[in-house]
Amino acid sequence: MTLIPSDLKDFLEEKYDKYNRIDFIDSDPISIPHQFSKKEDIEVAGFLAATIAWGQRVTIINNANKMMKIMGNNPHDFVMSAKAKDLKRFDGFVHRTFNSTDAIFFIQSLQNIYKKHGGLEKAFSKPDCQQAISNFRSLFFLIDYPHRTGKHVSNPAENSSAKRLCMYLRWMIRNDKRGVDFGIWKSTLLPSHLMCPLDVHSGNVARKLGLLKRTQNDWKAVEELTGNLRKLDISDPVKYDFALFGLGVFEKF
Repeated sequence: MTLIPSDLKDFLEEKYDKYNRIDFIDSDPISIPHQFSKKEDIEVAGFLAATIAWGQRVTIINNANKMMKIMGNNPHDFVMSAKAKDLKRFDGFVHRTFNSTDAIFFIQSLQNIYKKHGGLEKAFSKPDCQQAISNFRSLFFLIDYPHRTGKHVSNPAENSSAKRLCMYLRWMIRNDKRGVDFGIWKSTLLPSHLMCPLDVHSGNVARKLGLLKRTQNDWKAVEELTGNLRKLDISDPVKYDFALFGLGVFEKF
């Protein structure tokens, strides 16, 4: 399927409008932070849900809800007050390769970030997306961590697509008044600086539409795709993530 640029923009705008709606929240991991109203609860719940957002969506949502239940459905309060005995509640938790060892460290590291480094929003406060993720990653692994847990926080400096962290940043920073993305972070990146989350679905759709030529789903591909999306909307390029994802998952484009 070949589309000239003007047709491509119209096509993606139509799909963005179709899928960027609260009707789709229940079937998406973003439904987890939507259970909360306090800023810190939203960002903690969102971070944990985004972290395990790979595999079947139903399983992702079920396991993210398990994590919320373990934390008494007060994720920020749990992070701030958790002691060793509280962390034992995660014993037996597993989502694919993310297990209780990883979950416990994640809580400990989030506690360190909130108590000593100003919280998650400040941890991502850098002038571009790659720097923001790299800075966060450095802070996240500032305390001693299990070697196995390092793989659960992607590093774009090592050419990872960092799909889940790009998605998380979209949730926290974009706010187009549609009721899906939260837009609660004001001191970090602008929507124009965000990078498009890239996975198998969005990558395949982007290639079919001529938005991506690189065959690997890595950071270089993220840069190529986002660069082309900026030609369509320089102020909010990652809004088209809704279109690419919807076309791939719901329409099998």
